[in-house]
Amino acid sequence: MERAELSEALRAWRSPDSRGRPVARTFIAEAQPEKFMTALADAVAGSGEIFLGNPAWGEAERASWNALQAAESSTSVAGLPLGWLGIPTGGTSGQLKFARHDHETLSAAVRGFTQHFGLIQVNAVGVLPLYHVSGLMAWLRCALTGGTYLAWDWKALEGGGRPVLPAREEGWLLSLVPTQLERLLSSDGAVAWLRQFRIIFIGGAPARPDLLEQAAALRLPLSLGYGMTETAAMVTALRPEDFLAGARHSGAALPHATLKLGSDGVIKIESASLFRGYYPAWREVAAFETTDAGVQPAPGQWQILGRRDAMIITGGEKVSPVEVEAVLLGSGELRDVVVIGVPDAEWGQRVVAAYPDSERPDLAKLAAVITQLLAPAQRPKKFVPLVSWPVSTVGKVNRAAVAEMVSQKLASSRR
Repeated sequence: MERAELSEALRAWRSPDSRGRPVARTFIAEAQPEKFMTALADAVAGSGEIFLGNPAWGEAERASWNALQAAESSTSVAGLPLGWLGIPTGGTSGQLKFARHDHETLSAAVRGFTQHFGLIQVNAVGVLPLYHVSGLMAWLRCALTGGTYLAWDWKALEGGGRPVLPAREEGWLLSLVPTQLERLLSSDGAVAWLRQFRIIFIGGAPARPDLLEQAAALRLPLSLGYGMTETAAMVTALRPEDFLAGARHSGAALPHATLKLGSDGVIKIESASLFRGYYPAWREVAAFETTDAGVQPAPGQWQILGRRDAMIITGGEKVSPVEVEAVLLGSGELRDVVVIGVPDAEWGQRVVAAYPDSERPDLAKLAAVITQLLAPAQRPKKFVPLVSWPVSTVGKVNRAAVAEMVSQKLASSRR
């Protein structure tokens, strides 16, 4: 696919007077879906660089965004065949980066997605922000396959305002973060509405085991997966029929991607949807080594253990925060938790669990659960409630911010 073909696929969203003038750079920070889609469709019809931004960014991210706009373009319009779309990543930590994508990487991601799920046309209800890769790709899958994209306000949906879904031969898809699914399951009439979907994608953050079991008991067609901004969203996905049959991993690799494990257990990805580099730099066409550790529970299947740099080394033992968090969430005493390692003179690191101050867990029950289900090295040595719980617009917890707040709180308690 060429950029002009992508522009043609987005023609329905272009403004009437859009002429596709060559513009060096376009910056789009728009929360309103219709305005976002028009702005992006207009910009794609041109020939310059495009950068997507989150209008709700904090001070540090806004400063980086403003500096980018003030800087000169790193690439001339004439010399920009690829990597012309900057999708933000890492903004919640203040280290704002833009992964370079283009018509080739985006269309490869869409092709792999449709092949994996046996879809010819994609129809989706969109409640995730379009400036985030998960929301953006939900729209582009519809646009590139001639399907229907129905943008819908999450607050309206949560409040009971659910769109009527016209009959479509290929059915309808929906992408949610775990918190959104949890809130819908407690809303009258939402389960019947959710059952209309062919696939409900759950991502952005790990889902609690009990939430997944509740969805399975309600026969909801969930799909868990793995992907990132750098891969133009998912590169593995669990098919709904496998979820309903009891699988709880991240599924198989999509046709456009190949995943491998390095000797250190870190995932490497080869894919036609891989980004071209972090703006303004470029990367060589090669496998991308992620920061994520993983295992294969069965041949061809993938389970993500979390970031390698989040792995805790305590007394010489390696502890995966994701595994500990799954046990804590499964206890029913916590709905949100982050497990981190804090420096310790004797053990190297101590395992500590942080959770929102609004929760009131029974720590005695938690102690009984972790004693039964976790090895001694895995058991949190301290539980720390935090008044501020840093979560992004797509439900992803800022682990770096949690670690900093825990460190500050523990330091102040020692004074």
